[in-house]
Amino acid sequence: MSSAYRGDETLAQLLAQAGLPQTPADIRSLVAGVLAAPEGESPDGWMVLVGARLSEDLAGQLRALKAEIAAGRVADAPDYAARIAALRGVLARADLDGFIVPRGDEHQGEYVPPRAQRLAWLTGFTGSAGHAIVGRQRAAVFVDGRYTLQVQAEVSGDLYEYRHLVDDPLTDWAGDALPRGGRLGYDPWLHTAGWVERTRQQLERIGLSLVPCPDNPVDRVWTDQPPPPLAPVVAQDLAFAGDSAADKRARIAGDLARNGIGAVVLTQPDSIAWLLNLRGADVPCTPLPLSFAILKDDAQVDLFIDRRKLAPGVESHLGNQVAVRAPDELGAALDGLGREGRKVMADPASTSAWIFDRLYMAGAKLERDPDPCALPKACKNEAELAGTRAAHVRDGAALVRFLHWLSQEAPSGTVTEIAAADRLLAFRRANDRFRGLSFDTISGAGPNGAIVHYRVSEATDRRLEPGSLFLLDSGAQYQDGTTDVTRTIAIGAPTPEMRERFTLVLKGHIAVSTARFPRGTTGSQLDTLARLPLWSLGLDYDHGTGHGVGSYLSVHEGPQRISKVPNSVALQPGMILSNEPGYYKTGAYGIRIENLIVVQPLDLPMAERPMLGFEVLTLAPIDRNLVEPALLTQAEIAWLNAYHAQVREALEPRLAGDGDVEVSHWLRQATSPIIV
Repeated sequence: MSSAYRGDETLAQLLAQAGLPQTPADIRSLVAGVLAAPEGESPDGWMVLVGARLSEDLAGQLRALKAEIAAGRVADAPDYAARIAALRGVLARADLDGFIVPRGDEHQGEYVPPRAQRLAWLTGFTGSAGHAIVGRQRAAVFVDGRYTLQVQAEVSGDLYEYRHLVDDPLTDWAGDALPRGGRLGYDPWLHTAGWVERTRQQLERIGLSLVPCPDNPVDRVWTDQPPPPLAPVVAQDLAFAGDSAADKRARIAGDLARNGIGAVVLTQPDSIAWLLNLRGADVPCTPLPLSFAILKDDAQVDLFIDRRKLAPGVESHLGNQVAVRAPDELGAALDGLGREGRKVMADPASTSAWIFDRLYMAGAKLERDPDPCALPKACKNEAELAGTRAAHVRDGAALVRFLHWLSQEAPSGTVTEIAAADRLLAFRRANDRFRGLSFDTISGAGPNGAIVHYRVSEATDRRLEPGSLFLLDSGAQYQDGTTDVTRTIAIGAPTPEMRERFTLVLKGHIAVSTARFPRGTTGSQLDTLARLPLWSLGLDYDHGTGHGVGSYLSVHEGPQRISKVPNSVALQPGMILSNEPGYYKTGAYGIRIENLIVVQPLDLPMAERPMLGFEVLTLAPIDRNLVEPALLTQAEIAWLNAYHAQVREALEPRLAGDGDVEVSHWLRQATSPIIV
């Protein structure tokens, strides 16, 4: 069939021949939303939203139309001066002295769709955290320490002042830049209720008022703003989910009823995906359908989502207790809860101020509590754990193939950070059930490895040089589990200092892996274990030791974590966390060792209280060339040898079955025991 688009008349004929109700205008609108979502691993996967079984001619025309529309979307070079000037015009007409532009969207998620990338559109800053304030005469962009160099490279210093998120709070800057009695606008959809309450109090103390804007001023000047993303929403198979959506709804609804709560408003897409056993692809790296939901105490759910995203069979999967409603019906539904006099739960830490304001105005009785799906979602059931273990075997085999390839190619000094990341992706793509990366790979050679959240680009791409360290932090989404693993690899001979620092990090990693602790212990109480070996030499690292991980969901999941930051959530069986202590020498190298671990109950004969420990999920060799055995205890050496034996026993059969004799031989060498 011809690859060229033959026109709307031809498309209309093909749609009619297939018995499909859509018009070419409908298809064009659908394609616009598809182009606003990540392409994913299956570029034609979106066509299921047109029909389940399409002729090759129709599929070809859909493919051609998508290409034609995409080609017509090539944008001119951004004129940030014109954009900020246009925004200031809107602010003047609205009697606002400034406006806050956050990086987040209505769901406060880690990843945001193109439509919500207002901060990048206005300033040019593409980092994952930050915000800007635009005033009548001055403007500033606020980022944390990860992005101090990036923001200066991406954002014009003639238009924006550079400020630190923590050291230079927005309230301090606003108090200096805006007139006393000034009005600072914000979009209540894009800030949590908790943030608004705290910020309003701080601003009022310095004579400023925080003013909600019903219409976002940035949207009013962003004339070619993309539409909301449209990626297929599919059911997560019960074999991987373990519990049916009906059982989950009944369990959470029962808790609501027992506490006298009539309904909960759910705004976190991963909570909704977990509750209803749905998966989507609206944002990168995380299989989420962007949506809102209201779960009532009788287990009925109103799901607010664009119906066009639902793949065939999804509505049957949802059943008659889940009503699919248009996103713009959410406000009326919140009003209805108020009229009914219901006590309504919402999480002020993650729910937009717009929702709290609407409920309050409707007369609802507000119950401010954490998302009730967060904790049960974090405690994986046996099916989810089985899937995660299976995913780690596939992922481990891909990593071993990559590490073998790297051992052959890196000594030449020709491998670059981008080439290494691309090669690992290719090995992962060869696995069944692979659905994409779980985050953008951190591929840091030499001094780039010392940048904790480094993202390689064409401008920063370094070669892996002999005598250096290579830090590789990567992960994948599989239909049955999510992975996240970091390995630090010596390219050539490491220095004694590199071996010493690596071994100190390894000691902390082992201490967490082997920890035994009573029920009720939090991750904050375990964090010191990972740092003690480094502290003994006056060293430390400035990130958390571990974050929660989802089951084919977000690679960064709460509410559990291992961190210096106090956390009241106790570790419970089934919780998956990362274990990733590190050390970073600025301008020289970075070291991080990361495995995923799962909390498990322990049967200790002499224990006087219920005890817990960790099972290691990740299967990948730890570079023995970087280990200094003299710094390890016999127990630590025994752990490393046992871990390597586990890796070998789990992966060799898979490698042998695929005929990878050379890779199997390399694995045996890489996991051979350390004998002292």
